[in-house]
Amino acid sequence: MGWSSVAYRNSAMVPHVLPEAGTAKRIGIVLFGGFALPEAAAIAEVFHSANAFTEGGQYRRTRYDVSLLSAAGGRVASSSSVFVWTEGIGVQRESERFHALFIAGGGGVIDALRDEHLIAWLRRTYRRGELVFPIGEGRALLDAAGFGQAAGIRRYGERAGEIVRTGAGNGSSGVSVSPFRAAIAVIEEDFGAEIARQIADWVAPSTDTRFTAIVRKNASVGVSEKIKVSAKWLEANGHRHISIDEAAQMAGMSERNFLRRFKIEMGVTPSDYLLYVRLDMSCRLLVETDLPVDKVARHCGIGCGGRLAKLFRKHLTTTPTEYRMSKRV
Repeated sequence: MGWSSVAYRNSAMVPHVLPEAGTAKRIGIVLFGGFALPEAAAIAEVFHSANAFTEGGQYRRTRYDVSLLSAAGGRVASSSSVFVWTEGIGVQRESERFHALFIAGGGGVIDALRDEHLIAWLRRTYRRGELVFPIGEGRALLDAAGFGQAAGIRRYGERAGEIVRTGAGNGSSGVSVSPFRAAIAVIEEDFGAEIARQIADWVAPSTDTRFTAIVRKNASVGVSEKIKVSAKWLEANGHRHISIDEAAQMAGMSERNFLRRFKIEMGVTPSDYLLYVRLDMSCRLLVETDLPVDKVARHCGIGCGGRLAKLFRKHLTTTPTEYRMSKRV
């Protein structure tokens, strides 16, 4: 994947007890129509990889049981129109507890907020869960269930809470964390910092691109909240056709004032920032998937493989195919 590395607490100061032999820890990922697929995939990948990494030896086959959940069950479409199969929340036994429950983000949360059945289930399940992680827009669902920041932070756990507080993004209530960091936080809670670091390196070796630093600037301290919101919106919607005027509306500014403020605070124009977001996405997909170049271009809002190739030659002095081959050597 491509998330930033995790800043861990010094585990030498905290004794750690390995999980009991033969235990299965339930991990739930709550999805809804229009959820963000890369985030959910990152969470699942971390726990499936942890199962493989810690199998046998001193860990005695302690495993994570990962479930994709939705209100009605069955096929659920992501924001990128990819369908995944889910279990219905109605078939979950009330007596069963989740070791960690993740609530996905994505633009579809607006419709999910109208699902009273889902909100009521989250309200009940939250009280039984050990660790609860809203991801991005998923925070709104937890808020709708009646649990604000003060209640939410209590559920994160010692090391997980440390990472949330020090590595938080910009959720509406101040507690938001990347899916990769959140999942690795749970691994550290269970196995300690060293194992978590090894799994993080194994699952997500650095795939930063020359555009990553620009994109990550949306979390910088010196950037105002309104510009952060608009930059995050550009990042979340980079895969589709959007206008700068829409981003200005997200910031609550006139287009002229928005263009001026964005350039001052982010160091690039909104149009250039959107282009770098799309190129960053393209670089990651080229390295992390086997999608044809033309599909990569379409997934990243660039249109076609020919235009992507032209942009690569201009900004990276190479072609998409050559870039993919060079990163897989």
